[in-house]
Amino acid sequence: MDQIIKKIAALGVPGLVFMVAIELTGLAGAAALTTALAALGPGGIVGGVMTLCVLGVIADGIAEYGFDAIAKGVLKELYCKGESKESIKTKVSKYPISSKLKSNLYDVVDKFA
Repeated sequence: MDQIIKKIAALGVPGLVFMVAIELTGLAGAAALTTALAALGPGGIVGGVMTLCVLGVIADGIAEYGFDAIAKGVLKELYCKGESKESIKTKVSKYPISSKLKSNLYDVVDKFA
């Protein structure tokens, strides 16, 4: 049952984003659909579909592992790919997240070997 709820939640995020994009177009019918998809990602409609797919994968990961685990994993991967601790901290400082979470992520970066 928990797995089903997680999958529905993951599919719900792209759906909500798409519905908001449709509403923001101010259009109706097929024009609203194509305009919303084109606006969601680079490369027109195909980019919009890909953006929604990526959102689904991210939402599924967050539903399964939690935001903290995903964020820490991404930071660790950045460090493993050669980014400095300071450049990672600079990126974290620009994220639209709470100061408490930023502080926790700074601590994670400081512990990298």
